[in-house]
Amino acid sequence: MKYLIVLGDGMADEPIEAIGGKTPLEAAEKKEMDRLAKTGEVGLSYMVPEGMSPGSDTANLSVAGYNPKIYYSGRSPLEALSIGVDMKPTDVSLRCNVVTLSEEEEAYEDKRILDHSSGEISTEDAAVLIEALKEGLKREGYEFYVGTSYRHLLVWANGKVVELTPPHDILTKRIGDYLPQDPVLREMMKKSYDILANHPINIKRKEQGLNPANSAWFWGAGTRPALTSFTEKTGKRGVMISAVDLLKGIAVGSGMDNLSVEGANGGLHTNYKGKAMAALDALLEKGYDFAYVHIEAPDEMGHQGLLKEKIQAIESIDREIVRTLTEGLEKAGEDYRMLILPDHPTPIRIRTHSAGPVPYLLYDSRRALGSQEMYCGERDCPEGRVYTD
Repeated sequence: MKYLIVLGDGMADEPIEAIGGKTPLEAAEKKEMDRLAKTGEVGLSYMVPEGMSPGSDTANLSVAGYNPKIYYSGRSPLEALSIGVDMKPTDVSLRCNVVTLSEEEEAYEDKRILDHSSGEISTEDAAVLIEALKEGLKREGYEFYVGTSYRHLLVWANGKVVELTPPHDILTKRIGDYLPQDPVLREMMKKSYDILANHPINIKRKEQGLNPANSAWFWGAGTRPALTSFTEKTGKRGVMISAVDLLKGIAVGSGMDNLSVEGANGGLHTNYKGKAMAALDALLEKGYDFAYVHIEAPDEMGHQGLLKEKIQAIESIDREIVRTLTEGLEKAGEDYRMLILPDHPTPIRIRTHSAGPVPYLLYDSRRALGSQEMYCGERDCPEGRVYTD
């Protein structure tokens, strides 16, 4: 028996007038998910406990079976695990995005966040910029580490867990009201703009019509996490397939293995089929019992407000991942249970995460769990299928 989770990050949304009042999930062509729904259980589930922020960190911990109220210690520490940073108990880690700020305003406080991902900057370009920050912001007790794409890390020795605002929550807003209260962090962010605004990498990016990564933005502070072993908890040997450090960090913390897939980049044009093939190889050839396949693309398209591309990402998940997995497992004659769901909504309208239940599809190859015509949208799942634990 094999077990799979296919997680379309931020896949849930709201009804959108431009597509006839449907959500992107409802509008997408998803033949394989709809086929599974005919004998699967379809319903709604709250992934984020009441009172907690609806982030990918808390939500994916829930999906993986770790109650965020018990195990959550901040987003950045999970990413630190992925990067390989051995945090001390007194360390505080912070996510360091390289973001695109507006350039016309003279005062840093008056600038606006135009893009939380700097056009999904490549890791290669971002690594050069982080090296510039390491040199220009050198200060005892603060250390930068390179992550993936726009997602990087600052570790603060003997630091404090301070309240910080995620950049994707304040797109287009004046940043002055959202800067850190801590004077050192605030000054480092302001100085980062002076270092990066005219960096050769960013001059070249602007010449190419790309968003410059012209400022650091700190958020997601937390202390070293302590997750229990996934194998001890479930009796299953698990593998994580994701391009995102957060998910890789959950895997490291819980003792699951991470599989890297060439061309998997966390964007719209990620290697969808490669992820599915890696999961099949792990399950059918390498003896794993469980595979967690995470796809970041719908979330990124939601943050960028790109409706057509968000629907495209959902259709790619259905065609390239779900169908590849089901065909491979059925050809091998392997019994399996597959859970397909988002972690949280990332509505096009607000371009950030929102709270609320997400639609899930649970399929068991051995027996019928329910009967639906399709993997239903956010509004029309069956009554009595809302779970809050």
